[in-house]
Amino acid sequence: MSLLPFPSFLDDVQEKGWRKAVMEGVDEVVQRATAGMNVQDIREALRGEDPSRRPNPRLSPHADGFWLHMRPGYFHKDVTGVYPTFRLGWLSTYFVVFETITGLLLMLWYTPSPEIAYGNMLDILNNVPLGQFMRDLHRLGAEAMVLIVALHMMRTWITGSYKKPRQFTWFTGILLLVFTGLLSFTGYLLPWDQLALWAVTIGASMAEATPFIGTEVNLIVRGAPELGANGLLRFYLLHVLALPIFLFIFTGVHYYKVIVHGHSLPPQKENIGEDTAKRVPLDKRVYFIPDVLTNELVWIGVTSFIMIILVIWFYHAPLENHADPQVTPLGTTAPWYFLWIQGALKLGDKFIWGLVFPGVVVGVLAVMPYLDVGPSRRYAHRRVMLSLAMLTITFMTILSYMGLPEFAVSTSAETEILHELTFEPAHSHVGVARTIPFDQLVAGAYATVQLEGESENPQFAIVDFEESFGNGGDAGELVVYNYSNNEFITRYEYLESILVGVDHLDAADMPDNFRLVPEDAPVLEEVLEDLNHEIEVFAEELPHAYGVIIISNNQDGLRRADLAIIWDGVQMEQGSVVEEENEEGDTVAAELVYQLLGQDLYFETDAENNLILSETNEPNLAFAVEEDGITVYYAIDTEGEFMTDDAGNRIAYEYANTRREIRIATEHIYLHENSAYFD
Repeated sequence: MSLLPFPSFLDDVQEKGWRKAVMEGVDEVVQRATAGMNVQDIREALRGEDPSRRPNPRLSPHADGFWLHMRPGYFHKDVTGVYPTFRLGWLSTYFVVFETITGLLLMLWYTPSPEIAYGNMLDILNNVPLGQFMRDLHRLGAEAMVLIVALHMMRTWITGSYKKPRQFTWFTGILLLVFTGLLSFTGYLLPWDQLALWAVTIGASMAEATPFIGTEVNLIVRGAPELGANGLLRFYLLHVLALPIFLFIFTGVHYYKVIVHGHSLPPQKENIGEDTAKRVPLDKRVYFIPDVLTNELVWIGVTSFIMIILVIWFYHAPLENHADPQVTPLGTTAPWYFLWIQGALKLGDKFIWGLVFPGVVVGVLAVMPYLDVGPSRRYAHRRVMLSLAMLTITFMTILSYMGLPEFAVSTSAETEILHELTFEPAHSHVGVARTIPFDQLVAGAYATVQLEGESENPQFAIVDFEESFGNGGDAGELVVYNYSNNEFITRYEYLESILVGVDHLDAADMPDNFRLVPEDAPVLEEVLEDLNHEIEVFAEELPHAYGVIIISNNQDGLRRADLAIIWDGVQMEQGSVVEEENEEGDTVAAELVYQLLGQDLYFETDAENNLILSETNEPNLAFAVEEDGITVYYAIDTEGEFMTDDAGNRIAYEYANTRREIRIATEHIYLHENSAYFD
């Protein structure tokens, strides 16, 4: 017997059993939330069946008191289909809730500190149950939210739904679009990886360009002259507190204005100058409960299903190396929705194109209802405004393309090649070198020369290469001047000095000899072939070039891959390669060569270790030119320019012991045995 004045849930269980008591409890909750519809009624509505009973009218006022604050009790039939709203407004709200839930879950394992944030991301990806799944959902939802809100505003513009009396509704929509973009942008920094740090650095640098107050604004945004702990904390608080508060407030205001004025009808179904959205005849009414509600639940279900499918098989949120302010990555871009601003920055001044121009764009959009004051919303009567909309979309698309690294960004050939092969998994692109299975990362040095000529024995090619390269017991070709002990060193020693010295490769891991790629490492050989192919594409800029891949054991379960390109230096003028004819009459790149004149001529360097003239005031560089089948060596300065006498004639040497100027570019990556790249 219950001690309460009414039967308790346990009494119902004892009387009716667990199953029936639980189902009746769920029915009661659903019935109160839906103005009288129970689970059976909702099931029938989803099936398109006629209701088997009438909803309880006593519950209707109770539910309407809540629902009418967020959604009207009924809608016009002409706005409940896909057209004209495409459900974009409802989907925008859905993604607000979606991002809030997934963001709160990620906050449980995140600390806004440069020393901890990146480690938190690794923990979320590797140690938190469904952590990667949740992060992928959050990142994809953020980008989908920006896209949906932008499409919603575009739809409103094209259909003229901002006209009187909905001017303020449009204005709140513009504010929500801005808040949505800022929300996504502030969240961009939180992983604290290279892509995030430098993309936000580029964006925040525009604030510094503000006249008179740029320094102060920069300190407010970043918390310091450069992004660090203070900047990360500011962006975190903006992302999880300040901006969401504004977003929720204006979402409520926006919904309130939509309820007050109703959804505008399709332009062709409304009389010119009339607003019939709020005057819905009885035969045109579609009630929110159950018809519109069940329809929107289907949209939620389909959208959620698509999001889950995408993150399982197609989309993974990028995470690059730990943020390093000292290393500027190649091809850093802003998020795709800010590419139009990055493209505009390539046109000129940061302040004009980075702050004034976007401000003008947003300002013009905000006052659009007051510029387009014509009474008609029909497409045939709004040709000027529709043309302006199309021109704006086209212009934004062009600017977004200009924001890509491929536009107006010149990068040296060797940098492009190495970046392409080792690129971090940003924007769903992974360098092929990162896809080598861990068991195929066999320690050793491999050169592209083994791929030259299918009929030749690759082992012979490797042996010949080692002899010319200077390792394997042969003195090799003297090519590079070593400033530390005043002597020339071999190409192999030069490569070793770069990898072991600058890039901190352990000297014990530097292999003694080159070798063929093992037969059981086909992917490693494919990467070597890709490296060779890219080098051949840029043969003009990289004459006599070859590639090298060095695999070394860094620690248990972790291996290092060094990729290097070695080529002859060429003469450049205004960014172009200077060409000449060789002995065979073929056009080739003009090579820069070192020159040693005699025993009494020696090399000197300045404080920056740059080559300078000797005490005899003789140039220590020469350029070999074929003239009538004879090699003539002309003096050049350290910038590669021909030197001339008082009469303007080139200075020629009767004899010169020349050595090619060898250039080396390297890039290294680390590959873990459990790396997701292998998949």
